[in-house]
Parts: sequence; structure tokens; C-alpha cells
Amino acid sequence: MTTVQLTVNLSDSLVEAAQQAGLFQPEAVEQMIREAVRKQRIDGFFSAADRLARESFPQMSFEEIQAEVNAVRASHQSGLSP
Repeated sequence: MTTVQLTVNLSDSLVEAAQQAGLFQPEAVEQMIREAVRKQRIDGFFSAADRLARESFPQMSFEEIQAEVNAVRASHQSGLSP
């Protein structure tokens, strides 16, 4: 566990509301940070998905897909990485 000290300038009214809500408690701050990190990861995932959706990939037949799957399986069985 790492201890982090943080200084933030907030308006008096926001500080009062946050204190009343218990948001400066270590558990509450940790939960807010966890949620923010989770949201960033989800946003990044959807951003990547959107970029992939805009790409145009050539259509593959079932036979081509099966050949790729077979090649990966064969490389795993022989101990090689694809």
C-alpha cells in the first residue's frame, strides 16, 4: 500500500458539501479514484472499438478463417508463438 498526499484548491461551498457527504474519508476517496480509473478504461475500450469499426477489413471466407485457426492451433501445439 502506498500513501499519497494530495493538495487541491476547492471552493468553500464544495469543501463543505464534500465534508458533509464524507467524501474526504480515505475509503470514499479510494472508491472515487477506482471508479474514475474504471471509467477511463471503459472509455478507452469503446474508443478502440469505435476506431476498429471505422476500419475496413477484407472479408474472409469460412475456409480462410478456419485455415487461420488451424495455423494458430498448430503453432501452439508445436510450442511456437503466433
